[in-house]
Amino acid sequence: MGKRNGAELPTTDGVNAFIGKRTVFKGKMSFQGMFRVDGKYEGEIISGDSLVVGETAEISARIHVNTLTVHGNVNGNVIAKKRILIYPPGRILGDIQTPVLAVSEGAIFEGKCRMTKPGQGLEQKAAPPEARGEKTNTPESEKPGK
Repeated sequence: MGKRNGAELPTTDGVNAFIGKRTVFKGKMSFQGMFRVDGKYEGEIISGDSLVVGETAEISARIHVNTLTVHGNVNGNVIAKKRILIYPPGRILGDIQTPVLAVSEGAIFEGKCRMTKPGQGLEQKAAPPEARGEKTNTPESEKPGK
């Protein structure tokens, strides 16, 4: 493993699948073990294991994994059952759901974050704010069913 800004950078050692920096892939990817992307990827990524986004990666996808480590760019919503780690110059633009989130200084996360119980990781439809006891600014005439 290499180091950058004091953080361990996963190398291709132990990686089961790899998309190189000059590779472009569109579609749906599922895998076991560790998957590393250094190229461009568009679509959907689903796994019960780890995804590593390298510094040169440009990902535009819906992602559902156990652990996500980001050093590159991710555009899209992410569900991670264990954790999401973002290291500079990494960036996530999209909504995330995870029990553990670590954003290192210099990294960027822009979106909504929903913290879940460890291992939960399944996107659940949230109850309306009123059902959760929260106040809203929505006029009665604009509420569903009114």
